[in-house]
Amino acid sequence: MVRARHSHPSRSPRWWGALGVLLVALVGLGVASRSRSPRTPPTTTTTVSPTTTSLAPTTTTTAPVPVVTLSAVGDTDLGNTPQLPANPLGYFAPIRTLLTGDIVFGNLEGTMTTGGPSKCAHYSTGCYAFRVPPSYARIYREAGFTVLNSANNHSYDFGAPGEAQTSAALSSAGIVQAGLPGQIGLVKTHGVTVAFCDFAPYGLTNNLLSSAQEDALIAQARREASIVVVYMHAGAEGPNADHVTRHEEYFYGEDRGNPYVFAHRAIDDGATAVIASGPHVVRGLEWYRGHLIAYSLGDFTNYEAFATVGDLHLSFVLHLALSAPGVVRSASLSPVLIEPGGQAVPDPHGTVIGLLNTLSRSDFGSSAALVSSAGVVQRP
Repeated sequence: MVRARHSHPSRSPRWWGALGVLLVALVGLGVASRSRSPRTPPTTTTTVSPTTTSLAPTTTTTAPVPVVTLSAVGDTDLGNTPQLPANPLGYFAPIRTLLTGDIVFGNLEGTMTTGGPSKCAHYSTGCYAFRVPPSYARIYREAGFTVLNSANNHSYDFGAPGEAQTSAALSSAGIVQAGLPGQIGLVKTHGVTVAFCDFAPYGLTNNLLSSAQEDALIAQARREASIVVVYMHAGAEGPNADHVTRHEEYFYGEDRGNPYVFAHRAIDDGATAVIASGPHVVRGLEWYRGHLIAYSLGDFTNYEAFATVGDLHLSFVLHLALSAPGVVRSASLSPVLIEPGGQAVPDPHGTVIGLLNTLSRSDFGSSAALVSSAGVVQRP
């Protein structure tokens, strides 16, 4: 049986339209009511992200350590008035290119004076007193020298007046002097102060024979400078005086000190390096506690002043690179020959190197400072 579907009374379209209008109105009133209510201020939210540190490759910028270059030579003397070279500056010409560096050091074997009493008796044949005009100080400066030593057996050849005139001449030429009693030569370059403590076995100089003076002067130098170079005019003289004996050495009965003991004590006291001359012949080189000792640089340019027999004609220019606090960065040398008459010239054959290595091995064994064929001083 088919059930009949019951129908509700039908509503007219007009009724449905009225109902729709009413509903729209009510919804509109609700929306309007909400729009007129007080608006809540928007909430500001600060989001903190986790801190992220970006690590760039670490590059530590360290200022380079200043390096001071030093060239040093041994005994030099340009004659004895009136026996002087016609062109004194030209006498240095052959080796002028070797005298380079922030500091150029040499031993002034004699005085720069016009007067004063000579230490030698008139017509003496076994006594030597050297003097050149005070104007020669500028010759040395133009040749490249910046520091000259007066701790030797010829600084008082013409007494106190001669030495005073020498000091005045050097100062006027802009050359630092070292070696007189209590005198330390100070040079400042590249912001680094270098002190020169020079000694000889005499009471009229910084006295090499007094260990108390050695200790005190080097201690003072260390307070004033970060690099201390010690010079010693020590040892016997002549062709047969090329070995460091490690004993007290004498020449014509004069006590010339014990160069080995003195040099080691200087390093123990804080010297950066020790250089020397006086024997008029080269001696070996040694490394001691990381510091270089050159026991004799031999002779250098002179005018008819020194003999050139045997090995006395062999010499060299020592080149050092030094830095604070008292470090020897490197060492090398330029071989030199002393021609008859005294003029120094470069030696392209490096003859002195073989002699130096033989002496160094013989005298110092495992601590010898050996020199390569290229002139580089090697560490043991």
